[in-house]
Amino acid sequence: MADERARYFRELRRLRRAARRWSVLGGGLTGAAAVLTPYAGLGLPDAAWAGAAGSAVALAAWRWLDLRALAARPAPPALDPAEAAARSRARLVAAVERLPAGQGIVAEVRRARDRLALRGTSVAEPWARLDRAALTLGGMTGRLTGLAEPAVLEAAAADRSLRELAGRTSSVERALRLAPADARAPLAEAHRELSGQLESGVAAYERLVVAAAGYLAEDARPTSEHAAASRLAEATDLLHGVASALAELRTVGDPQRAPTR
Repeated sequence: MADERARYFRELRRLRRAARRWSVLGGGLTGAAAVLTPYAGLGLPDAAWAGAAGSAVALAAWRWLDLRALAARPAPPALDPAEAAARSRARLVAAVERLPAGQGIVAEVRRARDRLALRGTSVAEPWARLDRAALTLGGMTGRLTGLAEPAVLEAAAADRSLRELAGRTSSVERALRLAPADARAPLAEAHRELSGQLESGVAAYERLVVAAAGYLAEDARPTSEHAAASRLAEATDLLHGVASALAELRTVGDPQRAPTR
């Protein structure tokens, strides 16, 4: 969404330029019509000059009225710098996502940002494993249909939950580093519990990805010879038959090549 304050002043400048331009044009045409109009009366060319001058003056008056009406309105309040920066980032992300590979680029940048935020904590390694598993599952999602669709939806919900748990665990770990000695015991216990939940959750997610790969492999495994291979074999036999028939026809048509008995 564009900055309303910037849009207001941009529209104000546009109306001011238009009003000045039509004022100058109307004044010039009015002066030309006054000089060129003969005293004997108006001819057809003189009527054209007078009509153009009147139209320019009317447009100039309308533009000045529009400018006064807009200037009478209070300007929208200035945006907070943080909000303006957030809107600029949102516009930049939206522009990048419209590119052919934009969504993948934005997703990779976000993953790199999240990994950087967790660097130096015990959550970094489970987060990297979760990232690898999610990317692997993402490559199979389009083919996991039918009975596997509920598992895909459950995996998406689990991914969001595990990432939220990882962020919470890293926050507790950073707070533990700053806590005084007498307050570290409960935080350390909470951190151990959260780390254990995260580890077990990531391991379960990885097992789900392995199971999804197994389902995909079994679903695509043919019970007999692949249809493409059988069609290629049939096409090969057909070409061999055509080649043999052409060779026999050429032999029959050329008596010198006929086999001697």
